[in-house]
Parts: sequence; structure tokens; C-alpha cells
Amino acid sequence: MNAVHFGAGNIGRGFIGALLQQAGYAVTFVDVNEEVINALKSRRGYTVTIASEEQSSFQVNGVDGLNSLTEEDEVISAITNADLVTTAVGPNILPRIAPVIAKGIEKRITATPLNIIACENAIRATSTLKSYVLEHATEVPDWIGFADAAVDRIVPSVPSEDVLAVTVEPFFEWVVEAPMLVGDMILGEAKLVDELDPYLERKLFTVNTGHAAAAYAGMKQGKMRIVDAMLDRDIEEHVRGALRETSTVLVEDYGFDEDEHRQYAERIVERYKNPYLQDTVARVGRGPIRKLGPNDRLVKPAKAFARKGNPEHLVQAIVNALEFYADDDPESEQLRALIEEHGAYEAFLNVSALSEDEPLAQLVKQKLSS
Repeated sequence: MNAVHFGAGNIGRGFIGALLQQAGYAVTFVDVNEEVINALKSRRGYTVTIASEEQSSFQVNGVDGLNSLTEEDEVISAITNADLVTTAVGPNILPRIAPVIAKGIEKRITATPLNIIACENAIRATSTLKSYVLEHATEVPDWIGFADAAVDRIVPSVPSEDVLAVTVEPFFEWVVEAPMLVGDMILGEAKLVDELDPYLERKLFTVNTGHAAAAYAGMKQGKMRIVDAMLDRDIEEHVRGALRETSTVLVEDYGFDEDEHRQYAERIVERYKNPYLQDTVARVGRGPIRKLGPNDRLVKPAKAFARKGNPEHLVQAIVNALEFYADDDPESEQLRALIEEHGAYEAFLNVSALSEDEPLAQLVKQKLSS
């Protein structure tokens, strides 16, 4: 079985690519990072370390690499022969890779199933990718499947002399919406479900919300790493408070069992406190404009809770996000420019797409002026 994976970064290598190789796929990574691609070409493998007390590791072998900037024809050829195409490039990059995926689909000669799964931290990213592909493809036959997924694994940026080495947390979850797959799909340790929405919302409102709350509060208090932030009792309580608010939304609006979800949320908090994860608040907080979007981890649950009561901790996380800045993060620059030109409240309305009469908008306005 052959898989083409767009994105040879830490998540691509340490999470999706590793799981696919373990499931029996020959994985070809596609990326613009020449150093990483050249290393993949020459070494055909890399080491993944588990961030735990044991610090165990395993090898991912039999992989290859292609440079999407200089080897487009080879990328197209790889797609024509693939059984699976996956991505971990960031939602903003999906429009850039859609044209080459469309070309690969059009050049497939035989009607053999091909499944495409976007493994991004975004709601229904595969459906979004499909819409971009359809802008460039004259036809997408019914033997091409586009399956949405929810992915969850913390893959921090750990400095290493080895450009391919990657560290991951022990926990992972890859949930794929099975009805959208075509053919007899083998996905190894992925969890196949009939309905994805509950898992998307649970992950977004718990893992992503808590992580963002920790990062933005940590940056405000001068913390370098997420684990440092979680050692601060006030920040830990803030994160737990945010998750209590999102838990109310998930239990009341989405039907999750209260006790089971409480245990799930507690497990998430313990993951943030893993001392072997060197994840920085700057990395986790990057992209504040996207993370303050109307359907993302802060505004969406806060808007839902604001119709029930005061989402105190979520509102504080939103205000902290408006103050966030990280070097080499274009969205930090854009958000700072918006705030300097229009003020924090107007900038928030702009990026969140909220109207002033929304209860959440008024709560954020009050917090900004207090």
C-alpha cells in the first residue's frame, strides 16, 4: 500500500506518517523544507521518541520524500499510484496543495480507490480541502473518498541535532468518519466512527481550548513552556475553569455523559502537565487570529456558554489571546496591527465575526475595559 503525506513536520513524521508506516504503508512525505526532504531521501527513516519517564523510541523506516516546489511532476505521479493521501500542513496551506492533488486525481488511469484525509487542527478540514480540489479538478469520480477526521497528539518542538528526529507524547487519537471512505481501507490504529461531529467538538472544546488557555495565560505570566504554566496554581485553575465551562456545553448541548467527560477532561489536564514534553507557550499559542475565529476553540464554546451564563475563564482566555505575541508568527503581527489601528475590542469583533449584540461580545468588552 502506498501513502502520500503532505507535511513532513513534527506532526507529519511523529504522528500520521508513523501510524501509516506501522499500518503497512510505504509513505512518501511531500514538503517544501529541502533539508528535511533530502534527509528523508537519503536515510529512508527516522527515530520517534516517546515523551515519558522511560523515554522509549522506535524507528520509522521505508519512507521517502519529495519537494513540492521542485518535484511537482514526481508528486503528481506518486498520487496517481497512491491508495491514501493525508495532510498535516496547517489549514491555511490546504489551498496551496489542492491543485497538485487535483492533477494527481485526474492522471489516475485505473478506477482504483483513493482516500484523502486532511489531518489538521480544524473542523472538517477534509471537506474544506475537497472544496479547494474541486476548484481545480474537472471531475472527481466516486472512487475518490474524502473522509473527515479528528486528530489529537501533542508533538512538541524539541531541539535536536538530527533534523528528522521527533518527540511525541504517549497519548494519541485519530478518529476517521468511516462512511466517507471508499474501498477496503486499512488505517491501522485509527478509530473509525459513523458520526464524527461529537468527537470533533469534544476534542476542540477540551484539548484545544485547554491548551490555548494555558498558552495565552502562560505567555502573559512570562512562562516559557506549557508545563511551566501548568505548575502555576492560578493558571492551572484558569485552565480547569475553562474546561468546566466547555464541559457544560458538551454535556448539555452535545449529549456527552457527564462522568465520562469529566474523566476525559481530567486526563487532558494531566497531559498538559507531562514534564517530558518541552512544548512552548509560543508554539501552542501561534495563529491567534485563527484560534479566535467564530468556529474555533475559544469563541465557539464561549458563545454557546454565554447564552447560559458568564464564561468567565473563556472570556479571560480570549482577552489573553488578544495580548499574545510570538516572534515569526504572521498572525501575531496581523493581530497587533489590527489592535493598534482599531483597538482590542474592534479587532476582536473583526476576527471573531461576532456582532455587538452577542452576549459574548459584551462580556469581552467589559473584561477589556476592567
